[in-house]
Amino acid sequence: MSGIIIAAAVVGITGILIGIFLGVAGDKFKVEVDQKEVDIRAELPGNNCGGCGYAGCDGLAAAIAKGEAPVNACPVGGAPVGAKIAAIMGTEVADSKRMTAFVKCAGDCNKAKENYYYSGVKECTQMPFVPNGGSKACTYGCMGYGSCVKACEFDAIHVVDGIAVVDKEKCKACGKCVATCPRNLIELIPYDAPLTVNCASKDKGKDVMAVCSTGCIGCMLCTKQCEFGAITVENNIAHIDYDKCTGCGKCAEKCPKKIITRHNN
Repeated sequence: MSGIIIAAAVVGITGILIGIFLGVAGDKFKVEVDQKEVDIRAELPGNNCGGCGYAGCDGLAAAIAKGEAPVNACPVGGAPVGAKIAAIMGTEVADSKRMTAFVKCAGDCNKAKENYYYSGVKECTQMPFVPNGGSKACTYGCMGYGSCVKACEFDAIHVVDGIAVVDKEKCKACGKCVATCPRNLIELIPYDAPLTVNCASKDKGKDVMAVCSTGCIGCMLCTKQCEFGAITVENNIAHIDYDKCTGCGKCAEKCPKKIITRHNN
């Protein structure tokens, strides 16, 4: 019986000592929590998409609290979340443009030629390992196998007639589709962009017409129409500078391939 009492006493004393040690260690090594960081994290949507440039919402919250990131850095939360975080930080929200993803290709099943019938793995990221980088004759065009669709958490991008199409009302501009596309066909542009060039081919006009009925041929007629220097042709493809574009639409009217599309925002 005395052995049991001694054993119980030893266990009890050991438990007390461990408790004291843990209490002292907890006080000594505890990490001070920044309440602002906690409050900011509570306002972030929690998608952990990485569109802000940080690994996740925790990383962004810490960066904002330290003043290392702007209060409106979350592309998913947008202006409403930015305003709430600004209130927490006691600052004002800087003006920012809403962005959306855009696929620089109009070569759907009816316009772009195919070199062969492909029946392998339907994954864009695997196409660099198959002949010609995929079945589509244009080596710059959308392959239409939907790697970007799988990457999107917001159901904002779908493959229609063989090419990816973005629903800009659903798009949060997180950039996951941009990072996923192996041909760098997707970019972020202003939500209210009045015009877009729906092509990314750098081939010369003759070569473009051989593989796609609607691709940019680099004719430069669009540049001659623009009074504001908002559209230029580099590497045989037209580019729009949205800081200069007024949306007059003269470039779209003159484009012989109708690859410059006008949008009513």
